[in-house]
Amino acid sequence: MDRQNAGARAADRPTVRIAMWSARHPWRAVLGWLLLVVLCLALGSMAGTRAADSVDYRVGQAGRAEDIAQDAGILDPLEEKIVITPAPGSATLDKEAARAAAADAVRRMTGAPSVAEVKKPERAPSGDALLVTLTMKGEEAAISDDIPELLDRTEAVQKAHPQVQVAQTGHFSMGQGVSESMGEDLATAERITLPLTLIILMVVFGAIVAAGVPVLLALSAVGAAMGLSQLFSHLFPSVGANNNLILLMGMAVGVDYSLLFVKRVREEHARTGGRMADEAALRIAVTTAGRSVLVSGCAVIVSLAALFVVGDVVFSSLAISSISVVAIVLGASLTLLPALLAKLGRALERPRLPLLGRLAARSSGPGRLWPRLLRPAMNHPRVALVAGLLVIAGLALPALGMQLSSTEVSTLPKVAAVKARDRMMEQFPSQGADYLVVVRTDTEQRGELRPALRDLEQRAERDPLFRSDMAPRTRIADDGTTGTLRIKTPYAIDSDKAQQALDRVRDDLVPGTAGRIPGAETAVTGDVARNADVLDHQMDALPWVIGAVLALSFLVMLVAFRSVPVALVSTLLNVASALGALGLLVLVFQSDWVQGQLDYESNGFIVARIPLFLFVILFGLSTDYNVFMVSRIKEAAQQGKATKEAILEGIGRSASVVTGGAVVMVAVFVSFIFTNLLEMKQLGFGLCMAVILDVVVVRILIMPAVLQLLAGRLWWPGSAGDRLQVAVPARHEEVQVVR
Repeated sequence: MDRQNAGARAADRPTVRIAMWSARHPWRAVLGWLLLVVLCLALGSMAGTRAADSVDYRVGQAGRAEDIAQDAGILDPLEEKIVITPAPGSATLDKEAARAAAADAVRRMTGAPSVAEVKKPERAPSGDALLVTLTMKGEEAAISDDIPELLDRTEAVQKAHPQVQVAQTGHFSMGQGVSESMGEDLATAERITLPLTLIILMVVFGAIVAAGVPVLLALSAVGAAMGLSQLFSHLFPSVGANNNLILLMGMAVGVDYSLLFVKRVREEHARTGGRMADEAALRIAVTTAGRSVLVSGCAVIVSLAALFVVGDVVFSSLAISSISVVAIVLGASLTLLPALLAKLGRALERPRLPLLGRLAARSSGPGRLWPRLLRPAMNHPRVALVAGLLVIAGLALPALGMQLSSTEVSTLPKVAAVKARDRMMEQFPSQGADYLVVVRTDTEQRGELRPALRDLEQRAERDPLFRSDMAPRTRIADDGTTGTLRIKTPYAIDSDKAQQALDRVRDDLVPGTAGRIPGAETAVTGDVARNADVLDHQMDALPWVIGAVLALSFLVMLVAFRSVPVALVSTLLNVASALGALGLLVLVFQSDWVQGQLDYESNGFIVARIPLFLFVILFGLSTDYNVFMVSRIKEAAQQGKATKEAILEGIGRSASVVTGGAVVMVAVFVSFIFTNLLEMKQLGFGLCMAVILDVVVVRILIMPAVLQLLAGRLWWPGSAGDRLQVAVPARHEEVQVVR
């Protein structure tokens, strides 16, 4: 009677009522879902995508400097460069052909859209290259729209002068090339992910229809989220990798949640020898697996929401895209999925794959494999716990030597514009790192501005760090209160010398000159300064983000299971997986021992955003597995089983779902290892390693050992009967045979 009452209370939940309405009105639910997907795509298409511009990326002192200069109207406009170098395979420059190509470039670019000025061709000190500088005008979004036409004009110069190599580089042309490369990477990821996912799901389910349902749900959610991402880009500008991340997250959680639902329906049918009515099996799946999905989705969303704490356009943009796709998958799991399962009924098992179908049928229970794998942890929990922690600690150890860098250009895929920039830097040292010093004074002190900037210029010219073939350049605003001084160096922006020069400007030259003007506001920007400030900004936010993720995840698990030990163990297990993955990330990407196999060039550092983003995503996804397993453990305990037996049965029954979901996740994440963008490559690798560690080490050794050691206090301060109610069908429903 208590279980019947608990089932009645569970059936009253809004999510259960929504899911069962969808099951009873499948065509309405499916049609409504399709309309939602179409609406999201249509609205996104009409709104378009607002790409992040340089203003959106401003943080720290560099961002403040650019704001001051822009307000005064003296911020230097962005430039594009046309680089003319020897033709591939040629050791020397055909100077006559180079001059002709430069003249042709000047002619074609004069009056071109978004081009304010075409400067005279500049010869490299070596004489083996020419450089044509284009000064851009207008809003950055408009310039980006005009870049394809400018690239076409550059390509026309190349075709007209095949004796030399002609290419365009700059902020906009590199952005265009990287966007195209990422689009190709996304298509490649789809070609790898979808077939692999289908094959894995056919192995898990042993039936083609059952394997297709999770993929259908995930793809529809990904499509809807991509449309919403365009809408949200007007609040949180797109940073370019949004669709890649939507595909990654959508496929991972979409398949995970569908897998949990479908496996539970099949398990209930198997438990009664196929006698249970489809609606009764679905009701149990909704109240059990549905609740797990709801808790898991909320955990993933709150983990991702912690990224907003950083206050950085990249994290905010990727966070809103990830949250969108998880929320849509969550909605689809509680509406579309019950409708599809109700409509398909027993057709879900067709067509059965001969051998795989029999293997899948045996996986409805704990089977023999998982009890054997869990036996060491259950029989010797202390030994298993120590062994598991030693493995994690050993793998995490390299993370202590992690080197972070926010340098952008060196991590970009080697598209044509990036290669052209590399050739330009080699031939034109004056195009190396530069520093823009911005000074704003009160009206009363503006007479001191020019002398202070002149003093700063002279000190820089005497300093070996700033010796360049291009003299410093000063600009003063019309009102005379704000001025800028651009100082050049011959060093690449990611070099140690460039960082030393930044420290010299900020800590010595500026305070000793313009910084002495009473009431003056000074700030320094430039590529090196931006990268340094972005890294500092992220490191300052790191403790707050980690703290928010830990606290929010703990609260979600505490509310869901009313158990302090369960919430605490879940949180710590997620930390263990993350630490191990970070250690492996450092071991691989800060060295060159597998760069040939993974197709990357080691720069000796990890992209600064990756550890934080990896930690947040992994925390959310790992919580899925905790929820799946703890839910089944608690369900077994509610049925009167002893804690040890409940742990063994709960982990054993959820193991196939966790393993299947993990294999699918790895298949999704591994496709990103083979992209051209180093950031996505590192993120994909880190997530792959984390999921493998989570399943192989955490779920087999550490988790069962910890739960076994806490068996007597596992549900403190409540009991196993709190909160989790399972809908038990009436007797005649359970044995009804569906014809």
